[in-house]
Amino acid sequence: MSRHCLLALLLPARLALAGPQADVVHWWTSPGEVAAKHALADAYRAAGGQWRDLALVASEQARSVVQLRIRAHNPPLAAQFNPSLELAQLAREGRLNPLDDLAARERWPSVLPAVLMEAIRVDGHVVAAPLSVHMPVWLWSSRAALARAGVKAEPRTMDELFAALDKLQAAGLVPLAHGGEPWQDLNLFTAVLANQGGRDLYLAVLRDRDPVALQGEALRGVLTTFKRLHRYVDAASPGRSWSDTTRLLISGRAGFQFMGDWVKGEFTAAGQQPGRDYGCSPGLQARAPYVVSGDVLVFPRGTDTAAPAAQQLLARVAVAPATQLAYSARKGSVPVRTDLDTRSLDACAQQGAAALRDASRLVGNTEMLLSADQQAALERAVSEFWQRDIPAASAQQRIAAVLQNNTPRRLP
Repeated sequence: MSRHCLLALLLPARLALAGPQADVVHWWTSPGEVAAKHALADAYRAAGGQWRDLALVASEQARSVVQLRIRAHNPPLAAQFNPSLELAQLAREGRLNPLDDLAARERWPSVLPAVLMEAIRVDGHVVAAPLSVHMPVWLWSSRAALARAGVKAEPRTMDELFAALDKLQAAGLVPLAHGGEPWQDLNLFTAVLANQGGRDLYLAVLRDRDPVALQGEALRGVLTTFKRLHRYVDAASPGRSWSDTTRLLISGRAGFQFMGDWVKGEFTAAGQQPGRDYGCSPGLQARAPYVVSGDVLVFPRGTDTAAPAAQQLLARVAVAPATQLAYSARKGSVPVRTDLDTRSLDACAQQGAAALRDASRLVGNTEMLLSADQQAALERAVSEFWQRDIPAASAQQRIAAVLQNNTPRRLP
């Protein structure tokens, strides 16, 4: 573990001697994320709570610190997590305080999408407070780059996307901005699977792990399209962060990027506006699958008798309508509640909010559907296929082996 991670682990133990713990472990570190975090922290303080930041640069680091502190009997008050099977495992180990009474009192089952409610309910108990909905595979575009390349309209099919990429390449621009990190490679594959394969193939492959779908021509076609995109990324892609990649669009040097709606926070921080400076689409087609991801807050069990009340307060504040709107406006996310008037949000967020109300479009992201080991193995398989000269048929066989290694996870 790095020196920073050790400091993050040990420092709160010393500070806890001065009073009740009120530290919140998270990885909100980019400009848009920091602004959103302030909206949450300010709302919590206004309600009488105490907030002390414990920010780490990577999600893996943050989750590792939370796990270590729980096992050292020095848990944080709260921690950022993603809806995932890792979260479910923590709950089944009895490590988290449930939120059943609060969820019932605040009518969460009535105001949250079913796919999200299912993700935070483990064995009948609500174990996390949903904070944001992120859709990880939006298609973003630079209006300046598209204009320079003569691209007249946003693509609505894969054929139209490749035609636009060709024009951008001919104009000397980066056609597809992509950060060549393994998780980003998997994210791009997910975008192609959702947009080309559709909801049925997406669920057959990732949720049901159907042998026929895993060996079929449709998945092979998805892999072929995914690899075809590689010719449109720039030489500096490998290892580049998502935020640095988004800056290629902000500067007008690149045309498109498939990435989560958290990038909108970066556009906002740069003074750019949707429709004027950049385009956004949650799918190439009007009813493309809407992949549900996002942030939740978990509340570890501990020995501090004052902690549960503080945790309940933070959970209630996080899901409150005013907090949801303020947080989403800064983060680029969509509010978790379907009962809000979202007209105060930008055009991209309004598209997302409309999609979230359509249950027939919603699918869980890979973290909801796969174990941590499967997720890591799929990420490796997809990333190696992206980076190396591997036939699509060979990559398909490896992906099938990875996904058939466990029993299906039945989530929408």
